[in-house]
Amino acid sequence: MKLYAEKPWRFTRQIVADMAAIVWSAVWIWAAVTLYHLVQKLAVPGQKLESAGGSLAADLTSVQDRARGIPLVGDQVSAPFGNAAKAAGTIAEAGRDQQDAVGSLATALAWLTAGIPVLMALVLWLPLRMSWIRAASTAAKLRRYEGGSELLALRALATAPLRRVASLDSTVVAGWRRGDTAAIDQLAALELRRLGLRGSPRE
Repeated sequence: MKLYAEKPWRFTRQIVADMAAIVWSAVWIWAAVTLYHLVQKLAVPGQKLESAGGSLAADLTSVQDRARGIPLVGDQVSAPFGNAAKAAGTIAEAGRDQQDAVGSLATALAWLTAGIPVLMALVLWLPLRMSWIRAASTAAKLRRYEGGSELLALRALATAPLRRVASLDSTVVAGWRRGDTAAIDQLAALELRRLGLRGSPRE
């Protein structure tokens, strides 16, 4: 598999593009993680509410248990403490719900912050990169095979910009039709150079 071009100019462009895609993705992932931790700080009030409510509920439950031990009136005396303990438990539960909501918001914002830019980079960069890898890998194999030059020459005639074909010597296309080796090699080299590979199938 051919991952990078052999010609310096194309190789440099590919390295720069790959690094740009990696840096772009890393920056947005860092931004998403930073945003996640910032939003999570909004859960601090909920944590305090849960802690205070839970502590108060535990204390009131303890007082209720002791009040039940009072002879004759234990149940009546302990009942208000039980109700207060339930109310404190509700406060603690509200604190937990607030933390869950903040956690869900932080996660959603982080995924959106990182996901959209990274997905855009992949959509714009990855298909082009994979297309070049497939084409260059195939061309590099054909370059070594008998008859590969003819296929590369045909590919050049089919896909090369007209200005490049027109810039060739007028005898090249005619020579290709006659099966002239030099003409075939010249056209094959045109296709290889387009992909950033060595310019002659016989190099």
